[in-house]
Amino acid sequence: MENKNEMILEVESRSCNEGLVRIAVAAFSTQLNPTLEEVADIKTAVSEAITNCIVHAYDTSTEKIRVECRNNKRELTVVVKDTGKGIEDIEKAMEPLYTTRPEQDRSGMGFAFMEAFMDQVTVESAPGKGTTVTMKKVIGRQNPVFE
Repeated sequence: MENKNEMILEVESRSCNEGLVRIAVAAFSTQLNPTLEEVADIKTAVSEAITNCIVHAYDTSTEKIRVECRNNKRELTVVVKDTGKGIEDIEKAMEPLYTTRPEQDRSGMGFAFMEAFMDQVTVESAPGKGTTVTMKKVIGRQNPVFE
């Protein structure tokens, strides 16, 4: 049996949907037989990506966030897309402790957490067009069942 699958989920940019997306992606990842630690890593990274969309992409309006998940053998790919205001300086935005919302007690650690808990994180963005965050994680490094 080929170990490939995909899921697409679209939610409104409301904070109540952060948990829904986190759990849906975690459930999807279980097809790869991850450890509890790997599931926790995925949930943390997805929470940060979704929260960034909710807090930064749309300001005060409620719009859509699209989440795409794919697995291929042992690799999980999670893509989080918004069509919001975009990021002017991606490199600056990815610096630890940088935030555009200090008045909201934001830590500026979202991208740093994503990078810490996933194997690869790439960010594409254009002002006025939105942001796409692609995160990848190889599952089962400790127990290579899928080799």
